[in-house]
Amino acid sequence: MNEVKKPKRPLIFYYGIVALVILAFNFLFIPYLEQLRVSEVDYGTFMQMTEEKDIGKVEIQKNQILFTNKDESKIFKTGPMEDMGLIQRLYEAKAVFSSEIIEETSPILSFILSWILPIAIFIVLGQYMSKKMMERAGGGNSMMFGMGKSNAKIYVKSTSGIKFKDVAGEDEAKESLAEIVDYLHTPSRYTEIGASMPKGLLLVGPPGTGKTMLAKAVAGEANVPFFSISGSEFVEMFVGMGASKVRDLFKQAKEKAPCIVFIDEIDTIGKKRDGNIGGNDEREQTLNQLLTEMDGFDGNTGVIILAATNRPESLDPALTRPGRFDRRIPVELPDLKGREEILRVHAKKVKTDKNIDYTAIARMASGASGAELANIINEAALSAVRNHRQTVSQSDLEESIEVVIAGYQKKNAILTDKEKMIVAYHEIGHALVAAKQTDSAPVQKITIIPRTSGALGYTMQVDEGNHYLMSKEELENKIATLTGGRAAEEVIFHSVTTGASNDIEQATKIARAMITRYGMSADFDMVAMETVTNQYLGGDTSLACSAQTQADIDKRVVEVIRIQHEKAVAILNENRKKLDELAKFLYEKETITGEEFLKILHGE
Repeated sequence: MNEVKKPKRPLIFYYGIVALVILAFNFLFIPYLEQLRVSEVDYGTFMQMTEEKDIGKVEIQKNQILFTNKDESKIFKTGPMEDMGLIQRLYEAKAVFSSEIIEETSPILSFILSWILPIAIFIVLGQYMSKKMMERAGGGNSMMFGMGKSNAKIYVKSTSGIKFKDVAGEDEAKESLAEIVDYLHTPSRYTEIGASMPKGLLLVGPPGTGKTMLAKAVAGEANVPFFSISGSEFVEMFVGMGASKVRDLFKQAKEKAPCIVFIDEIDTIGKKRDGNIGGNDEREQTLNQLLTEMDGFDGNTGVIILAATNRPESLDPALTRPGRFDRRIPVELPDLKGREEILRVHAKKVKTDKNIDYTAIARMASGASGAELANIINEAALSAVRNHRQTVSQSDLEESIEVVIAGYQKKNAILTDKEKMIVAYHEIGHALVAAKQTDSAPVQKITIIPRTSGALGYTMQVDEGNHYLMSKEELENKIATLTGGRAAEEVIFHSVTTGASNDIEQATKIARAMITRYGMSADFDMVAMETVTNQYLGGDTSLACSAQTQADIDKRVVEVIRIQHEKAVAILNENRKKLDELAKFLYEKETITGEEFLKILHGE
């Protein structure tokens, strides 16, 4: 889309103009007025007036002679001449010698010219600017400088705009939004049968999944004006300004209908009203005005309201009820097929080799959002440039995934031989436990090269396909794999290090979820002990049980992890020779592939 913006100068520009006007008035114009009072004459006129005794005051300067007539009503000046008898003639003419022929302007006139007149100019200029800015904002009901006016960005139809083909991996969301596009093109099909489009559509999903891009794609497909504004832009310091902006936004939308209004991060103004006295009155007034405006027009006016949020649980129920935001469209993280499509879309913008396996890259990027996948393609292109290649290769893409997951390689981080050996056994411990268990994702890559994220090494496991459900056995195997690194340290070195901190955190999180959320504990049966808040922003949880129950949960979490930890130790003891052989190989190579790992494991 091409954004249409009117050029706006900052207020400091206009204040600067006023300051220059005042300075020019005081230093240029007023001295000029003073000079207009002096008449220039030749030296002969000066001598004639002296002989006629028509001289009042005289001031002799180096480069000129200033004098007045007898009644001092006029001021004259002439050039100096070699005249030895001048002083005597002036004395005889009863002239008064003075050093201040040109008297200063009267205090009243000086005050008027220096201050009253510039201030009057300032007021007139301010009124003119205020009028122009209010007209530009769209009406006369605004406060000065358009404070209560909507500053929504307006995108008009453009041949180079975003279309649905530019948004991949969200087929269900596009299918739902395509109906809106069809309505904007041919509204008669819906009005004839008595149907009306939803007034509002709410796009919900994690950050980076393409909610804003989908909204622009709807405008691009429908070829209609598109108003875009963030929820935070409604919240002002002065109470009532946000509500005024809402009114103005809907007024502009009705004038431009058919059109689309997109409010990003609507949870900023749409949070639940808790009724507390002393809350944010400005936010509540803005929300109330939004609710009123959405009730003020019917669904057939051609104005479609789109909003996006990653905190749907925090929205006020009055905002999400039918008749306002009628339809909720989930924009979730893409699946395997969606990730592959997104990679192909972004790969069109860079030069790539012909033999790129996007399916393999999509598997390695499990759980990545559309924005992260775009970043992976960009990092791969940067990697190709660093390596002086003209195209992006498969290895560049694989390396870029590692960069996004674990950061860049730390080339200056030098581990001691003992630390390097510990890390090698730690990572092989993960991989070996995973390989010896069923229902575990195959090992793709093992490395002990330190990364900027702080990881001294990592083991990459890649699922073969989409995984929507996980059984209790799979979760237990995953916990065992996470404890495999620490188990290897205990088996080989009979000691432990700090390198398992992230493994411990992940294992604890899985074990607690099994008991509190998934009902995988015989003691608590199918009782939810924990609720998830901020589903799309990290999935924070809060316990909803008594203190005694919490203590019981902690004991069972410890027991689950202990059992899997003991299982990992047993697996490594049973395969001690392979553990030593693989760790030695990794120590020497620093990075090995899944194929190399399996070849040594199976003795090929």
